[in-house]
Amino acid sequence: MRNKILLVDDDESNRDMLSRRLEHRGYQVVTAVDGREALERARAETPSLILMDVTLPVLDGLAATRELKSRPDLRDIPVIALTAHAGPEDRDRAREAGCDDYDTKPIEFTRLERKMEVLLRQSAARTV
Repeated sequence: MRNKILLVDDDESNRDMLSRRLEHRGYQVVTAVDGREALERARAETPSLILMDVTLPVLDGLAATRELKSRPDLRDIPVIALTAHAGPEDRDRAREAGCDDYDTKPIEFTRLERKMEVLLRQSAARTV
């Protein structure tokens, strides 16, 4: 079974590039363009992992993650925050919001995929 990834990013070129690379690696990708849509998609699609841009319209990525992690049916979905802000305080804010990991833009795909694989393995081990 292919892992389903929810990719949340309001920038179409980022979504397109990352979606294609993930699909090429065998992931099934669903997308959302803002935090509210991300919550709706997470409920409807039950992804294996969420890649959450931090700076989003309607509901930002950290607020969406806090809401996601407060819901018993969604809280176990791993979330990786994606942001152009690379300071230690940004990483701390992402962790405090409930993100399981953090990566910076521009995306270095190999590094991101390693982080995804670790979280997907941990998540699979918890459900066995």
